[in-house]
Amino acid sequence: MEFFIQQLVAGLTSGAIYACVALGLVMIFVSTDHINFAQGEMAMFATYLAWAMIDVGFSYWMAFVCAVLLAFVGGLFIQRVILKPLETAPVLSLVVCFIALLSFFNALAGMLWSFTIKPFPTPFPPKDIFGNGLVSAQQLGIVAVTVIMLGILTVFFRYTTLGLAMRAAAQNASSARLMGVRVSWMLALGWGLAAAIGAVAGMLVAPIVFLDPNMMTGILVYGFAGALVGGIGNPMGAVAGGFIVGVLENLVGSYLIGNELKLSFALAMVVGVLLLKPAGIFGQVIVRRV
Repeated sequence: MEFFIQQLVAGLTSGAIYACVALGLVMIFVSTDHINFAQGEMAMFATYLAWAMIDVGFSYWMAFVCAVLLAFVGGLFIQRVILKPLETAPVLSLVVCFIALLSFFNALAGMLWSFTIKPFPTPFPPKDIFGNGLVSAQQLGIVAVTVIMLGILTVFFRYTTLGLAMRAAAQNASSARLMGVRVSWMLALGWGLAAAIGAVAGMLVAPIVFLDPNMMTGILVYGFAGALVGGIGNPMGAVAGGFIVGVLENLVGSYLIGNELKLSFALAMVVGVLLLKPAGIFGQVIVRRV
């Protein structure tokens, strides 16, 4: 029973990180109908920026906040400068652009900081919460940071004028323009928020997997799986999907298939959901009359 609880807690910890990545993917998808393949590399680069600031004497939380802000500005810059001219471009052009961004951030991180694996500090004490080895302070801290961030985002999108304008621009850009909403800037803010959320995910996972230019490759796959399982058009559904993927892949990997095949299980979940319920568990099928 203790082993099961340990694996369940570990799954929730992983799921919190996958939920952050899934939410970032969904925020861009609902606005543009495209998947940002560079989401993981952008998160990795922001994590390197935090590591560099800590290395020169910044406190962890100061570096954390600065990295999130820099990621937000970077996401805003990418949308306004690189992607805005491609708004009417074919889908293939955007896919190539996303892949180019992925390669750029990966190569730039390797050039600036090398491809050597580096330890990344954690602000949480290395001790058990209850003294029985079941729940560590780091695991509880990761889940707590994720839940707090999701709570802030929920309040922002439901109860603030800017958040409501961003939701309106994502759901119906034409009607939003008629109401005076600057849709293009709302899209840019969405990219900034997605990049900031990805930075949080990168800094939460870095102490576990260590800092490396390729550290987010597998995490992005799990986050994508969570987004599809929960519903890629439903932000809260994608968050729930991230937790579902985290718990299931950890339990199945521990009891049935081994840790080596956990990624394959996540991909199998994606295929199964696409076959049985393409909109995701919490998604809705939208029918348009033509």
